[in-house]
Amino acid sequence: MRVLVDTNTIIDYIANREPYANDAYRIFELCVNKDITGCIAAHTIINLFYILRKELSVDERKSTIKKLCRVFTVVGIDVMKITSALDNDSFSDIEDCLQYECAKEFNVDFIITRNAKDFAGSSIKVEEPKEFLTKLGL
Repeated sequence: MRVLVDTNTIIDYIANREPYANDAYRIFELCVNKDITGCIAAHTIINLFYILRKELSVDERKSTIKKLCRVFTVVGIDVMKITSALDNDSFSDIEDCLQYECAKEFNVDFIITRNAKDFAGSSIKVEEPKEFLTKLGL
């Protein structure tokens, strides 16, 4: 099974945000153990580096991102994805639509996010972390 893990779930894990951290941890564990194959969008790396600046030092952020790159496949952004996202009226947010474009390229079965409503225009199944884990019987 292939999944794209959205930025918010990664932040839940790294920043230990409650009450979401445990579900995020369990999803990471599945990816680390290769029970599922996870990917993240390339722009997630940039967003994480910026968003986590209040929580982690520069060196901690660099180290954390390097570890993420060993666990997840990073799907690139190119002009075709950007153009497709800009032309897609099913999404109101370009960042979410770029996540979706990366998910399509990686041929995922699920997008895992805490903001499922932001992916209403997705042709890919979208699950919140807790619901995804429940579907797996975990």
